This record gives sequence, structure tokens and C-alpha cells, in this order.
Amino acid sequence: MLDCLIVGGGPAGLTAALYLARFRRRCLTIDGGDARAASVPVSHNIPLFADGIGGPEILARQRRAAERYGAMLTEGTVTGLVARDGGFVADVAGHDGTSGQVAARRVLLATGAVDIEPELPGLADAVRRGLVRYCPICDGYEAVGKKVAVIGYGDRGLGEAEFIARTYSRDVTLLTLGAPMDLDADGRHRTAEHGIRVVGEPIAELDLDGDRITAIRTGSGAEHRFDVLYSALGTKVRSDLGVGLGARHDDAGCLLVDRHNQTSVPGLYAAGDVVHSLSQIVVAMGHAAVAATDIHNRCDQPIAT
Repeated sequence: MLDCLIVGGGPAGLTAALYLARFRRRCLTIDGGDARAASVPVSHNIPLFADGIGGPEILARQRRAAERYGAMLTEGTVTGLVARDGGFVADVAGHDGTSGQVAARRVLLATGAVDIEPELPGLADAVRRGLVRYCPICDGYEAVGKKVAVIGYGDRGLGEAEFIARTYSRDVTLLTLGAPMDLDADGRHRTAEHGIRVVGEPIAELDLDGDRITAIRTGSGAEHRFDVLYSALGTKVRSDLGVGLGARHDDAGCLLVDRHNQTSVPGLYAAGDVVHSLSQIVVAMGHAAVAATDIHNRCDQPIAT
């Protein structure tokens, strides 16, 4: 039986793998290969990397660091998780077609979240080139003084447009993609105060030229020009394994944890975007460091029932 099974190979999972390997604990990390961080073109919010570092490079460096200390990493998907015999048993489907079960005394869920993508032509290429972004906390500084569009609606869309307008740029447009945007008096006041324009038509065409978006055309043929687009449609939290075990969670599905990052299920921990917290790479790493240390400290104790 493993001391810990880590589910997820993003910044949180790989940080936990490093800590537990250096604690000389027997653990295994199951990496689904779809970490959200892998789609980050450049992050400037990672301490020590003032010039920025890409998500794929962060993950590659983390893997090398963890493996240097003997961490076991494998590609696959945990398809089921149950509590059994003072620990947990996970059903694992390997990416090579194999399948089996893994038993562990503790489990750390670092399964993250998936961005809800807007329906835009050429979206994948625009994301890779950093022209459609998902986190103004991460890279809003690079949009200072630029023409910014936010894709979204409701309180989430307006809130992100307002955040950018009062922090980085006074030239912000909210694109609702045809979704209704019935603003109340407070909403109208906020858009007016920050000079936020609202475009309610669906987007029919996205023109890219080199490192910039040249134009967006709506269904009626109207043309709008921006330097960068942010999507504020939210995320889908991958918390099914924890929820299935009865772990407490909020309305969005984010797992609720204590100060040691343990969920309401004894022995089950969570770190990163799957947790109700600020969605940032450094925060995910911090979660994992806290969880891994507590897992190490409790490994000689039986799990409470």
C-alpha cells in the first residue's frame, strides 16, 4: 500500500510529489496529461521568473525535480476511488491501454479545473498565441493601456470587465456572445463608471494577423478591433472523485478543505484549482506543500473512521 496516491500532474500534484519524495514517502502520481497550466503561454506571476515562463516549461521543470528524488510518475486516469480498509483503492486506466488498481493510505486530489471555452472560430490557435486569455490576475499587466475585450455575461463577465477596467485599461468592451445582459441600476452604474462598452451580438469571425487580433466581426457585419481577448465564462471543476466519496464542496463543485488541505473525508486531501480558493499556480503549489507535509506527519497514524 502506498503512503499517498496523487491524482493529477499539474503544478499542485508535482509539488506534492517533490515534497513526499523528499520526505522519503512511497507515493505515486497519476498524470492525466491535461493540466490546465500546460495551456499558459507565459506567466509573469511566478516568483524568480521576472521575464516570464511558459506553463509547459514549468511542468517539465517540476517533473525533472520530482524524479530527481525518486518520485514515481505515470500517465493515466483514475476512473474510480473508494475508501477501503483504512485507506483508499483507485481504479486506474493507463494511457498505454493497461488497467488496474492502486491502494494508498492517503490520497491527494490535484485534478484541477477545465476552462469553459467560448465558441469562437480559430480559438485554439488564438489561445496558444496568448491572444485569448483566461486570467487577468496572471497577465493583465501585459494588457496595460491596450484595447481589451472580455467574453462573458452576468455578474462574472461584468466583474472581470470591471476588474480589468479599474486595474489595467480604460478601454474595455464586454462581449456577451448573444447572451442577454439585462443590467440593473447597479450594473448600469458600474459600466458607466468604468466606461465599459457592451456588445450583445454573437461573434461570427475572428481575424488574426501575426501577434495580434486585427478584427472581430459580429453576425450583423459590425467590426470591432481589440489587442487582446479575455474569456470570463468560468471553469468546470474536476472534483467528481472527491464528491463521490462525500467530500464537502461549494455550489461550483470546488472541494472545501481545512488548514491542512484535508477534505471532510479523513485521509483525502485536495490542492490547486479543485479547491475553493484563488486560482493561481503559486497558490496551487502552496496548497500542495501544506497537504504533503500533513500527509507525511500523519502517515504513522491510522485514518479516523
